[in-house]
Amino acid sequence: MEVTTHDIDIQSLRKRFPVLNQKVNGKPLIYFDNAASSQTVDTVVKSLIEFYEKDHANIHRGIHTLAERSTKKFEETRESVRYFINSSEADEVIFTKGTTESINLVAHSWGSVNLKEKDEIILSQIEHHSNIVPWQLIAQKTGAKIKVIPINDRGELIIEEYEKLLSPKTRLVAFNYISNSLGTINPAKEIVTLANEVEAVTLIDAAQAAPHTKIDVQDLNCDFLAFSGHKMYGPTGVGILYGRREILEAIPPYQGGGEMIKDVSFGGTSYNDIPYKFEAGTPNIGEVIAFKSAVDFINELGHPVIESHENELLRYATNKLSALEGFIPIGTAKNKASVISFLIEGIHAYDLGQFLDAKGIAARTGHHCTQPLMEYLGIDGTVRVSFSVYNTKEEIDIFINALKNIISKLR
Repeated sequence: MEVTTHDIDIQSLRKRFPVLNQKVNGKPLIYFDNAASSQTVDTVVKSLIEFYEKDHANIHRGIHTLAERSTKKFEETRESVRYFINSSEADEVIFTKGTTESINLVAHSWGSVNLKEKDEIILSQIEHHSNIVPWQLIAQKTGAKIKVIPINDRGELIIEEYEKLLSPKTRLVAFNYISNSLGTINPAKEIVTLANEVEAVTLIDAAQAAPHTKIDVQDLNCDFLAFSGHKMYGPTGVGILYGRREILEAIPPYQGGGEMIKDVSFGGTSYNDIPYKFEAGTPNIGEVIAFKSAVDFINELGHPVIESHENELLRYATNKLSALEGFIPIGTAKNKASVISFLIEGIHAYDLGQFLDAKGIAARTGHHCTQPLMEYLGIDGTVRVSFSVYNTKEEIDIFINALKNIISKLR
């Protein structure tokens, strides 16, 4: 049965995000900056409050009641994430503070022992800085080289060119599932399959994908996958790194300290089992526990309903924007998530962003942490609007009318 936006009681759903019920600069808030960070669902906030009011204690180290309750809830989140991404076991789920730290963990722990001079790392032209800079740092240390998958005029990866880049020298392919700047949905499974043919390790940046589409790491057959809680209605300071057991067991820890050890002496240290080997020190306990409520929220709605609603908003907004004089779309992939980057001819993106904010509309302007992409496109940046499950067509209409008004004043 086809899922439609009518399957969502949008007004009841919006009430679960109290932050939306406010005015900015005297206007009702319209939040179109979801690709940067989505708003937080009420059950996450309640879970955080409950932890700090009732269960605040360190985990894994105490036998008293509060410590045991916290530990149990912390590990319940791990199991919830395992189910969410269909990992074969919870031990393959590592908690970090975000996608950026997850990628840095892989670059440091895997890259430092597996990369050598003249080895090759393949990235794509549309990567976020967090999936570029860590690989540049490890390449400088090891002598590995970085190669880049080009894109076509629509902002889609050119798979034929990617195939040409692959060789026995390819040790790692790291790419985003969905572009944060353009909304392009990449053929993740195909990219991984081609990488496997040359026995390259694969890492998927799924920060934009996790709230939008169902992720199945076993079906994707990837080696690593990373995403963040704050982009999927959850708290900040929580990230996930999925790693295949055999790889995680073979690589050294990322950081040293408490929790990641079995025995410590001044003569040497033995490390804990996975995932704890990669979770040094006290984590963001309350936030990790609360993150389960965000996962539960997505599971209750279901990715098909979320995708259908967001895609309908994408189509509606694209049609409305295309009718505006001077509208220049940046990224027109056939397979897109609910992200629209654009320019208006003769008006700087930053000016548009400021005027939109004056009307209570939160949009993102700039290079969106994708400077190499912007340089490739020959532009300084864009205006980006990105929609989530709580956004509406009525908000898009207000946004379009605001744009028309701004354009008329700035020309």
